[in-house]
This record gives sequence, C-alpha cells and structure tokens, in this order.
Amino acid sequence: MSKPRRQQRTRTRTRAPGLILFAMVAAVALGAWFQFGERQALDTVYSAGSSAPDRVDVRATVQRVDASGRELVLRVLVVPRGELSEAGGASPREDLVLQTSTSTRGDLAFEAHSRISARDVPVALTGGSITDHPFDAYDASIEFGATLGGEQVPVHMELSNNDAQFSAVVDASESEGIAGFDVELARSTSVLVFTEFMMLAMWALAVSVLIGAWFLVTRRQGLTWPALGWMAATLFALAAFRNTAPGAPPIGSLLDYLAFFWAETVIVLCLITVVVMAVRAEPYAAKTTN
Repeated sequence: MSKPRRQQRTRTRTRAPGLILFAMVAAVALGAWFQFGERQALDTVYSAGSSAPDRVDVRATVQRVDASGRELVLRVLVVPRGELSEAGGASPREDLVLQTSTSTRGDLAFEAHSRISARDVPVALTGGSITDHPFDAYDASIEFGATLGGEQVPVHMELSNNDAQFSAVVDASESEGIAGFDVELARSTSVLVFTEFMMLAMWALAVSVLIGAWFLVTRRQGLTWPALGWMAATLFALAAFRNTAPGAPPIGSLLDYLAFFWAETVIVLCLITVVVMAVRAEPYAAKTTN
C-alpha cells in the first residue's frame, strides 16, 4: 500500500470519532429544540373577553383530546370578581349560570354563597378523522357567557392546552359579553416525528427481510432455520411495534396503508418464498455439504 493512501486512511480513522460525536451533539440539540418549542406551546395561555372589574373569570384547560370519541375534555374553573363574588371569589353573590356553546353538554350552574369547584366539561370535535392518523386535525368551538341572578354579566376567559399529544391553534373573539375561542387541534411534533420514524423502521425491516430472502434463494441455501426464525419473529414483532403508535390509531389508519400493511405483506411473501425454494433446494444443499 502506498504511503499517501495509508495517510488518507489514517486521517479518515481519526476524523470518524469526531464526526460521530458531532452527529450525536447535533441530534441532542435538535431534540432539545423540539422539546422546548412544544413546552412553550403548552405554556401558552390565550385570553378573550371583558376586563371590567366586576366580571366572571373562566379558566379553561384542555385536559385530553379523545380523537376516537370525537371530543375533548375541558377543565373549567369559574371565579367571580368584584361585586359579583364573596370570600375573595370562592363563591358567587347570587346564583351563577355559565352559558356554553352548542358543542358543550349543557350549561353550568353554581348556587349562591356556595363554594365553586372545577368541573370537567366534554366538548364535541368537528372535522377530521382518526383514520388520518398521524395527520388528523380537528376543530372545536368554545364559548362562555354568564348570568348572575338572571342578569347578563361580562366574562373574561383564559384557555390553555395540557394534552402533549396535540398542538392547538387558537383564535379568540368577544361579542356582547360572550368570550369564545375557535380551536384547531393537530398532532404535536413529537407524535409526528415518532410515527414517521415507525413507518421508516417498518419499511427498513421489510427491506432487510427482502435482502435476506434474496440471498437465501439465490445461494440455494436450503432450510436455514435461524434465518426463518428471524423472519417470522420480525413478522410478529412489527404487529406489536405498530400497537405502540401514540394515540392508539385503529386498524385502517394512514399509518397502516403507508407502511404497516405493506411491510407485513413483504415479510410474509419473503418467508413463504424462502420456505418453498428451500425445500426444492434441500437435496442440492445436502449434496453440497457432503
């Protein structure tokens, strides 16, 4: 081997650890940046409505989004302010009724002089379909008005999202004392990244099995039990791997049609082909061994 070529290989070997370390640091930095962005989104609080001193504050938090049930659970804490409250906002001075939008199951009533506690309110989702997972998106309309002692009172509302599997885009509005939000919900970046990784991994495993099957068939290896066991294990492992998809998408989702069904089909065909061709090649393989 010539001296320049040896020097070039030596430089390549010395650079490899540095390149690997740089790739690891870059990957960790990218992951931290994604996580920071999602944390900032979860910490965002949207507000709408009146800022009058005598008002009803509504603090609503999206606790979880049930895409299969087409609803989200909203945790609502109502706090009367100023002349509308008693005990520093712990109870209303008169009977308080929180009026909700048509997508919510009924209004919320709070008796006068009684302590107010947080309530979970289901809100119907519109648009989208869970079979579009992980690219499904949904809409929700959230509105609150309030009456105290039968008279309309101003409302100030705050909305935040605690469901890490969904990101929210919120448009706030206020009209005639009613505070409202139009919310668009889509899968978070972490869910998208993990699901896309799953699809790539499924295809990578299917291609690996295909390459292994091609090697066994072209080399006329006969019944190679370790290889057959690996192919069969991959077939069943993919099914378990698919069930770890975030959000528990049903069978027939976009995830399945883009990767899972095809990967399973490729592995099954490879396994059957290898067994059939191995049985036919077994006498040749035995003769070669002897």
